[in-house]
Amino acid sequence: MRISPASEDPAVSDLAERLRLLPPSCGPVRLIGVDGHAGSGKTTFAGRLAHALGDAPVLHLDDIATHEELFAWTERLLVQVVEPLRLGGTAHYAPYDWRERIFGPLVALPPQPVIVVEGVGAGRRALRPYLAGLVWMELPDEEAWARGRARDGAEQSEFWAGWVRAERRHFAEDPSRPFADLLIRGGKAGYEVLAGPGVTPRSTPDLTQGDDPSAMC
Repeated sequence: MRISPASEDPAVSDLAERLRLLPPSCGPVRLIGVDGHAGSGKTTFAGRLAHALGDAPVLHLDDIATHEELFAWTERLLVQVVEPLRLGGTAHYAPYDWRERIFGPLVALPPQPVIVVEGVGAGRRALRPYLAGLVWMELPDEEAWARGRARDGAEQSEFWAGWVRAERRHFAEDPSRPFADLLIRGGKAGYEVLAGPGVTPRSTPDLTQGDDPSAMC
């Protein structure tokens, strides 16, 4: 995702600077999780954050999940991505093709100072020990799902019905938001960055706020 200099958000740039200062969490890498409900704007925000981080790599969890394993992909992520990075090596994973329903050719993910992990479940229990930071896209579930349905069209309505059931079940069993360090709200003029439930008042970082958090970008 290419971001023009004119579209850079000061709040995101400030957040990127603070994330660079975090200690590595997975070998030499700072893994930053971007979680939230489907349709909440995770991919767009992750792209902007990655750009502000000097075009840091973004691992999309849609590449790890499958139709049959919407959320049962923990082992694949740990084996193919987390463990190699933890040991300082290059990770290799095969992105899933949602149209062909097969895994594609292997993609290399070398260790970088920061890697953004984006997708529903990025803050799951099994991954949190390897995260330097976790952000949650603060948009209510029904609103986010409505945005996702509108984006994907009527032909994906059956998939969305199954997805909503699976997402509800996942977050009921393994919630992410209570452990988020930061909450991200999107607005017409930028993002608002707020302290998350996982941050104690004493450790709350200085925050930069964008404008108009009432609507997603």
